[in-house]
Amino acid sequence: MTRDAPGVTTIRDTVRARLQEAAMFFRMIYDDALSQAAYLIGCQKTGEAIVFDPERDVDRYIELAEQNGLRIVACAETHIHADFLSGCRELAETIGARVYLSKLGGPDWTSGWLGSKSDGGTYDHVLLSNGDMFSVGNIEFQAVHTPGHTPEHMSYLVTDRGSGMDSPMGMITGDFVFVGDLGRPDLLETAAGITGAKDESAKELFKSASEFVRSVPEHVQIWPAHGAGSACGKALGAVPQSTAGYEKMSSPALKLVGSEVEFTSFILEGQPEPPMYFARMKQQNRDGVPLLGGLPNPKRMDPSEIGSLGDKVVVDVRSTEEFRAGHIPGAISSPLGASFHTSAGAYIAPFDELVLVVDEHKVEQAVREMVRIGLDRAALYLTPSDLEAYVSGGGSLATTKDASPDELSDARKSGDVFILDVRKATEHALDSIPGTVNKSHTRLPEVLDQLPRDREIYVHCRTGVRSVMAASLLEREGFMPINVVGGFEAYAIAGHETVSTG
Repeated sequence: MTRDAPGVTTIRDTVRARLQEAAMFFRMIYDDALSQAAYLIGCQKTGEAIVFDPERDVDRYIELAEQNGLRIVACAETHIHADFLSGCRELAETIGARVYLSKLGGPDWTSGWLGSKSDGGTYDHVLLSNGDMFSVGNIEFQAVHTPGHTPEHMSYLVTDRGSGMDSPMGMITGDFVFVGDLGRPDLLETAAGITGAKDESAKELFKSASEFVRSVPEHVQIWPAHGAGSACGKALGAVPQSTAGYEKMSSPALKLVGSEVEFTSFILEGQPEPPMYFARMKQQNRDGVPLLGGLPNPKRMDPSEIGSLGDKVVVDVRSTEEFRAGHIPGAISSPLGASFHTSAGAYIAPFDELVLVVDEHKVEQAVREMVRIGLDRAALYLTPSDLEAYVSGGGSLATTKDASPDELSDARKSGDVFILDVRKATEHALDSIPGTVNKSHTRLPEVLDQLPRDREIYVHCRTGVRSVMAASLLEREGFMPINVVGGFEAYAIAGHETVSTG
């Protein structure tokens, strides 16, 4: 085997180096809890990079860029987000990134924070219209106005000019085109409270979808802002990326672009209730996300202080099973993971002083998930072992009152009971327990004044996770909740009476 002499540059090395220089760097940074995707795209020849739709804890994007020999010089948003706080202002303030935003959609959808730099100046920014182009290194981006999900929504065609290409490789579609779905057009009405907005937004989405089908080449890769589990659509696929051609063939909504009536009816039907915190995210992202300046660093609390928490809100991010077995009285159950933001965002106010109950190795994860939805005041935390020490020292914990499906059935037969179904309205419509009141756990604070305080409330969801979170809020607010173990599924499997309304 022939080996190259030390210090000798071979043709193979030269070719590899040139290919490396010309290649576009692409990385999706995915948040499993929020089902949210940000994209880091860089030119490896110039070392410059841009982040699309960053979340607020921006240190991880900066670190990822540095690990790959890149420097973030810009950031961009597809739209004013409703489900998380944008990190664009943080990047502009921290590293001087130029900000690219839409200038379309009208004055109500114009970012109002661009002149709010901490030193009194204005952030470096560019406001984009349909068709505008800009470059980061040798990577070219073309803004495409795609209203419908929001009036100002922009998608971005991405072309790797450094590789000699003149056709786009992919499209950052934000909340416009998802894998298997389109972004819901009803949020301005259902989340932001703009009466009558959803019908007009659905018509705008129809126009955007029709233009997408007509003009975007089949080969173009689709890089959406969300995946399965997001509340920004009703049927998002679990595959992270797709192509324009495949979506045109397979997406139920895109198949209906031949009829505006059929399209708008389909796209508005069956959308889930938006979490309550969405309205606050919209407002803050438009008017200015508070600067973070680094992650909060909560201090571990002495267990002896548990009895003197005062007005502090305890957020217990352990599993619902652990919470049921023993928790600080009045604590909110909000397990880390896919359900965290829907409950924490609905049950906790941004001005609340927070105490976390969390495993030691998950403190940073909990803090990150909280700041992404504007819950910044986590100053203290306790671990499960601290709760054990508190009990050993004579303290007492609360437990969640439970009922089995059989016990709920017996209660129904014995007299008048109040049953609260905290599943989505679409779930409730398919099958339910007769006589139940339905309100999604994500919107439960809206109806607290309509619930009885003089009797027990049986709370159920599908399998018994959301019901524990809802019961924790009810317990904190002075109600008498009973969690139905196993939820509706266990109740139905046991053969108890249900009714189908779908």
